[in-house]
Amino acid sequence: MLSRRLFLKSTGLIGCSAAAHPILSSIAFASAPGENRLVVIILRGAMDGLDVFQPYGDPRLRKLRKTLSAGPKNGALDLDGFFAMHPRLEPLMPLWQAGELAFVPAVSTPYRDKRSHFDGQDMLEAGTGTDIDLRNQRDGWLNRLLQQMPGLRSETAYSVGLSDMRILDGPAPAKSWAPEAEFDLGPQAQRLLERVYHDDPLFRAAGGQAMEIAAEGIGRTVADAGPSRDVRALAKFAADRLNDQTRIATFSISGWDSHARQPQVLGRALDRLADAVLTLKQGLGANWSQTTVLAMTEFGRTVAENGSGGTDHGTGGAMLMAGGAVRGGRVVGRWPGLAEGDLYAGRDLMPMRDIRAYAAWALRDLYGLSRDALEQAVFPGLDMQDNPRILA
Repeated sequence: MLSRRLFLKSTGLIGCSAAAHPILSSIAFASAPGENRLVVIILRGAMDGLDVFQPYGDPRLRKLRKTLSAGPKNGALDLDGFFAMHPRLEPLMPLWQAGELAFVPAVSTPYRDKRSHFDGQDMLEAGTGTDIDLRNQRDGWLNRLLQQMPGLRSETAYSVGLSDMRILDGPAPAKSWAPEAEFDLGPQAQRLLERVYHDDPLFRAAGGQAMEIAAEGIGRTVADAGPSRDVRALAKFAADRLNDQTRIATFSISGWDSHARQPQVLGRALDRLADAVLTLKQGLGANWSQTTVLAMTEFGRTVAENGSGGTDHGTGGAMLMAGGAVRGGRVVGRWPGLAEGDLYAGRDLMPMRDIRAYAAWALRDLYGLSRDALEQAVFPGLDMQDNPRILA
C-alpha cells in the first residue's frame, strides 16, 4: 500500500521547509555543458564554524569556550598549526592531505542581526544582498546561473526530499520529487508508478532511482534508517546523475542548530557531512577530479558558548570546499581574530568576506561566466573582489 503521498512538482510550487530540522533534506539537479561538476550542499541550521574548524592558535578561544573542546590536545586534527579540524571529520583528513579539502573560516551572506534560520537560508539560496532584494527576487542563484548559460539543457533538473530548494527555483525549468516522512510501496502501487513512468523518457530512470532512494531510507526517522543512511543515498544518487548528463547538483543536510549539547548535535551532523562527501567521491570515481563541492550554511554561531553546552545564532561562519578540482590542503581567506574589539556586535565572529564571492568565483572558473553577469544577474549587488583561486 501507499502509506504517504508521492508526487512530482515543478520548483515553482514551493513546499514546506523546516529550516533546522535534522531529518529533512532535498536534492536538485541541472544539466550543463562541459565536464566540470558542481555540488552545492546547504547546511541548514547554522553550522558552528568555530567548532568545525577550530582556531586553537587564537588565545581567546579557550576563554570564550571553556567546556567545548578545542585543538589537538582535545582530539581535534591539526591542519596548519593554527586551525584544527573537528575529530568527527577525521574521515575527511585524507582529502586534506591530498589537497582535495579546504575551508574559509570567516564568511557570511549580507544577512545581519535578525538571525532567523528561515530568512538566513532564503538569503543564502536566493543569493541576494539585502532583505529588500530578497523580497523582490523570487528565483535562486543556481537557477539564475542556468539562465546565463546559452545552450544549457536543464530538463533533468529536479529535487528529492521534503524541504524546498529555493536555490534552484526560478524560470529555468526544473522538477522535484518530495516524499513524506514514510514511503512504503506495495507491489500494486509500484507497478502503477512504473506504468506512469514507462513512457516518459525523462522520468523513467529518475522515478526508478527516486524509489530506490526511498527504499534506502529517505524520509524515514534517524532511528529507523541510521544516522547518515539517507545522506549517503542522496549523495550516491547525485553521483550517479553527475556521472551521466548532470553537471550541477544541490542538496541539503539539516541538523546543525546546536543551542544545547553541541558536542552531540554537531557530531551527528558532521558524520552526515563526511559521509556525503566521501560517498560523492566514491560514486564519482574518475569524475571526482573535475568536481567542486561547496558546503554553505546560513550564518555562524556566537563565539562564546552558552549555559546549555551550546552556542546561539551568530554571524560569521565557515565554508567547506572539497573535490578533485579544488586547491585544497589550505585555509582560504583571512582570520579576523577573537579579541573583543574584533568581534561583530561584540558577540559574533566578524565576516571577512561575502560567502557569495567564493561561489561566484567558482562559477566563473568552472563555467566561464563574465564578472558582470555574476555580479549583476546571478548575485545582484555582489562585489566579487579578487579571485581567491579556490580551483586547481
